[in-house]
Order: sequence, then structure tokens, then C-alpha cells
Amino acid sequence: MRTIIIVAVGIVLAVAFLAVGRAVRSVGAQRAAAAFVLVWILAMIANMIVGMTHGYSFGEEFPILLVNVLPGAVVALIGARLLTRAGR
Repeated sequence: MRTIIIVAVGIVLAVAFLAVGRAVRSVGAQRAAAAFVLVWILAMIANMIVGMTHGYSFGEEFPILLVNVLPGAVVALIGARLLTRAGR
């Protein structure tokens, strides 16, 4: 259940970053997506480290890291591409 919540939060944050990037023209959707991906990866690495301090190994935590990072990153990158196409 925790992973589903984290994935949902990642998708919502990706959309929020894209909305801010679109609203603030000097930022742009692609920069907003890149910023989201960087922040989200760092947050999920921190999440993985917390899991490792609770007895899980790197091998157990790394696949969960990927599951947590990828949906939000894909939404951000595809959203940025669509928004930049729409702006042309």
C-alpha cells in the first residue's frame, strides 16, 4: 500500500511541476520535468536508505526504488514533451 501511495504522490508532483513550468514561461516544461526527476530521484534514494536502516538489503530496496521513481518520471518527461509540442 505504501508503494501505491508513493507512486501516486510522484505522479501528482510531476503534474504540479509541469503546471508551474508552463505557468512560469522562463522555467518551461522541460526544465520543470528535469527538476522534478532530479528531486524525485533524490527523495526516493533517501527513502531507500531509510528502508536499508530498517533491515532491508540494497538488493531488496533497489527494485522498489525503480518502481517508485519510474511512473512519476515517465509522466513528467512525456508531459514535458507534449507541452512543448503544444507550445509550438
